[in-house]
Amino acid sequence: MNFFASIRWRLQLWHGLLLFTVLCGFGIAVYQLENGRQARRLDEELQQRLPLLVESQHPVRPGEGQLRAFTISARNAALFDQGGDGSFYYVVWLHHSQTPVIYSTTAPPDVPLPQAGAPTVRQRGQLHEAFLFPGPNDCVLAGRSVAAETAGLRQLAWRLAGIGLAVLLLGLAMGAWLVARALRPIHEISVTAGKISTGDLTQRIPVENTGSELSRLAAVLNSTFARLDGAFAQQARFTADAAHELRTPVSVMLTHLQNGLASGCENPEHREAFEAGQRAAQRMRRLIESLLELARLDAGQESLQRNPLDLAETVADVLKLLLPLAAGQVITIKSDLAATPCRADGDRLTLVITNLVTNAIYHNHRGGEVWVSTRLAGGMAVLTVSDNGPGIGAEHLPHIFERFYRVDSVRTSGRGRTGLGLAITKAIVQAHVGTIEVASEAGCGTTFTVRLPE
Repeated sequence: MNFFASIRWRLQLWHGLLLFTVLCGFGIAVYQLENGRQARRLDEELQQRLPLLVESQHPVRPGEGQLRAFTISARNAALFDQGGDGSFYYVVWLHHSQTPVIYSTTAPPDVPLPQAGAPTVRQRGQLHEAFLFPGPNDCVLAGRSVAAETAGLRQLAWRLAGIGLAVLLLGLAMGAWLVARALRPIHEISVTAGKISTGDLTQRIPVENTGSELSRLAAVLNSTFARLDGAFAQQARFTADAAHELRTPVSVMLTHLQNGLASGCENPEHREAFEAGQRAAQRMRRLIESLLELARLDAGQESLQRNPLDLAETVADVLKLLLPLAAGQVITIKSDLAATPCRADGDRLTLVITNLVTNAIYHNHRGGEVWVSTRLAGGMAVLTVSDNGPGIGAEHLPHIFERFYRVDSVRTSGRGRTGLGLAITKAIVQAHVGTIEVASEAGCGTTFTVRLPE
């Protein structure tokens, strides 16, 4: 199945992409906001501590401004020497001092002196530092490790990913349910149309009075199907009535023609006219009987007596009756009849076999062969009728089961063929809930395959 050609899967794909994009955008925004909030809070805390470090500088002796010392009060030192990973530290560089670099107990070793004119905040790995230059070549720096914040942000990212995945799966499930519910009428329309295409015009689409576009479409289609059903029923009644009305005059014509031939007419021209009329009347009678048969099958008036039988035995009986016809056409019939039990109407099945084998005989060249076989395959009774005749062109194959369709209209009309045999055959097979298929290639013969339930 081509997923990109399916409306359902395309809607699901677009819904999933949209939901995924929204969740990713929301997660990134939350992560960035939390990261910025923590960075601003840390910067504020560092900036608050820098003035305390500047205030802790004083001259060594009163009146001596050149040499300065650094002495931090216990209260201010408590803001730095807190211990743990979240402890602040400080580093002080004094140009005029006996001890130029002063570290807090929690400061990392070898902190580099910031460059004058550089941004007052810097990041060194997991260390975040802020500094200030209170005098020439003097610098105070406060910093803290951000390992705890980094770990917290990592955990936040995983939590956001987990929540986003759960919301995505829930959204996809809800979306699938909504799409399936929205497209259910289309599925019902497709299923009903498929049944109608097989000939069951009584099917209708279940319509819910929701007022939606699809409900209105289903109502319109139901109205169309009802009109089609009525039109086909009217056509079937007309065909049956016309055939019934024609039956009587054709029978009268045949009776008079047969009486005329039996009267011993000596005039050759009159006798030839009687014989031609008799052939035409017999052909018309066959056409009428075929039309009546199709009308009954279309209307469902033909009740099938589906009894257990052996398809191979039925085929053998038909072949015995058709041997003289095959001999007259110089056709050899070969059979491979394995025992094939099935449930079918024996008379109708006989008509199917007769039509298929007769077609194989007529549509063959003199000296040709016809192969007939029966077997069980896949829980179905299979009948195959093949010939090595001229075959059927690809342009004709889609139409051979249509009524009055002839591949060779001149030849078949001369043999009294009506063009209804295959249409009747297909109708009977479908009435048995079976299938009939044809495979042919011009110059290579034709094969008909019938499958019936066991």
